[in-house]
Parts: sequence; C-alpha cells; structure tokens
Amino acid sequence: MEVNVIKVGDCVELMSELPEGSVDMIFADPPYNLQLEHELLRPNQTRVAGVDDDWDKFDGFAAYDDFTRAWLGAARRVLRADGSLWVIGSYHNIFRVGAILQDLEYWILNDVIWRKTNPMPNFRGRRFTNAHETLIWAAKARRARYTFNYDAMKSLNDDLQMRSDWLIPICGGGERLKDADGHKAHPAQKPEALLHRAILAATKPGQVVLDPFLGSGTTAAVAKKLGRGYIGFERDPGYAEIARARLGRVRRVDDLSLVDTPSKRERPRVPFGTLVERGMLEPGTVLYSPNRRWSARVRADGTLISADFKGSIHQVGAHVQGAPACNGWQFWCFDVEGKLVPIDLLREKIRAEMN
Repeated sequence: MEVNVIKVGDCVELMSELPEGSVDMIFADPPYNLQLEHELLRPNQTRVAGVDDDWDKFDGFAAYDDFTRAWLGAARRVLRADGSLWVIGSYHNIFRVGAILQDLEYWILNDVIWRKTNPMPNFRGRRFTNAHETLIWAAKARRARYTFNYDAMKSLNDDLQMRSDWLIPICGGGERLKDADGHKAHPAQKPEALLHRAILAATKPGQVVLDPFLGSGTTAAVAKKLGRGYIGFERDPGYAEIARARLGRVRRVDDLSLVDTPSKRERPRVPFGTLVERGMLEPGTVLYSPNRRWSARVRADGTLISADFKGSIHQVGAHVQGAPACNGWQFWCFDVEGKLVPIDLLREKIRAEMN
C-alpha cells in the first residue's frame, strides 16, 4: 500500500482501492451540508467568507444521508479491527452522521466538543453564537481493542485527566493558508492543535492515518510531524496542490522516541526487589513517607518492615496510612543529603537501561 501520498478523486472510489483493514486511524472532515441560502453580511455590509462551495451542497437530507452512508461504509472496510475513526461536524450534520455510524455498527467512544476561543459572531442576532463543533470518536466494534494514549493526554493537559471539551482557537494568523490574492486558501481549514490531540490520542508512531476529505492538508501535515504515515484523498485538484505544497514544508521528526507515548502499562515491569538486588537500595535502608511521618526498612527479599507490619512496598504503605491501597513507588522515598526522592526514580533508571 502506498503511504504518505495525496490522491485526487472520489473518496469512496479511492478507498475501494485500499486493502481491507489497512489503516489505523481515519480523521474525516466531511461536507457539513450547511444549507446556506443567502449571503452572510457583517454589520458594515461586508461579505463573510463562509462555506458556499458546490461540494457542500446536497439535494436534501436523503441525499446527504446516502453520501454519508457510502463513505462511512467504505471507511469501515479499510479500518483495522483495532483502529478508530474521528469525524467532525456541526449541528447541521453531526447528528445524522452519528446515527448512521451506529447503523453501520461502529461503537461510539466519545463525543468531543471543540469549544472555540474565538468563534465567528452571529451577525444577524437571531440565534446563539455557534461557538463549538462536535467530534465523534468511534471504534470499529463494541469490544475492539482500540488505541488510547491516556497518559499522553493527561500529560498534555498538565497532568490532569483530559476532558471531552477541548478549548482550542480556530485556525488563524500564520497558520491560515492564503492564496495569491491573500484570501483563505480553503474555507474550512482546521487548526493543527485539534489534529495534534486526536492523532496523539489514538495512534502510535509509524501507524497510518487516512483523511478521506483532505482539504488543505491539516491531517497529513500533523501526521507527518508526529511520525505517522498519512494517506489523503481530495476531489478538488486545487486543494490537493495546496496540501502537497504544505506537506513539502513540513519536517518529520527525526527521533521517533519524542513522539512515542507508551502507557504505563506497556512499560517494562520492574519489581522492587530488583532495586535491592542491584544494590541501589541496601537491606536496612530506611524509606520515608513524603512528609517523614512514617518510615520502614528495606529487607533483602524486596519487602519492607515498619514498626508493626511486613509486606510489599504497596502493602506497607497502605497499612501505615490505614488506607485500602497505596502506590508504594510514589509513596516511599529515600534520603539523599537531606532531600527525599521517590523510589520510582530508581525504577525509571532501570527502565531506561532496558530500553
């Protein structure tokens, strides 16, 4: 299968040429079917450059549903069993897309709200300002073993669990692509920050991301930056050329370890006894809780003993606190010139050697 390529044509036909189960993630930004009937003007009577292209026009909801069912069905065939699909939309289309997703037996994992920090105002003053779009994240089946880089998302969010509402500005400034006349090169260009989060959450380095509606190439650009492969389909040759030129300016990361985000569960297991065997902690070494309220001594067999209890680092940590459980790697510390250092630091040193 040819990877890192942009092809021009109908996405359903082009997906039919891909092997079954050949891509790891699909990010789709399909036409929204905005159903615009009149020009949108600002209060000063200047025209708003909205999406009024022919590719966003359909002969009613039934035609749009047929279109959606066709591309989602083709996408399902090329998606790996452990892959996942993201699709973004607005209130005009996302509920219809979600229903068809379920009809095709995709399993919805999350609906994510992209809340825009700088949305376009509602110039007519007849409705609330449309300040968000919705992404649906779905697996191929209910019990699919899809990828979710939970720890990466938590790290990206300042060590807090990532929520399903994402505050990200719309594409603008230097990131917004312009044509020779200084106009928007594509009316619906998505911000790279949005794709960075989705791709980092659901893929690993070297995996392949498919965008069946590539547009200006944001998905491919971010995939390349993150050391992922990309395939882009775009039916407009002009947009495809814009995307190719953009990809030519993108530098792929050299060191894939910088974009690899393995979960804690995937890292090599290091028993506490290994630290004792390696002489990193001698039998008799006193370990302390972070506030020095509790202490315990290291035993030669990799257990700890406190004043009245003996067991693993987790069991003794839980016992002294009267807690149901304890992460002993974070709870117990050793003294280095008066400063307490978590024993987890020693485990990470061994893991670094193993890698």
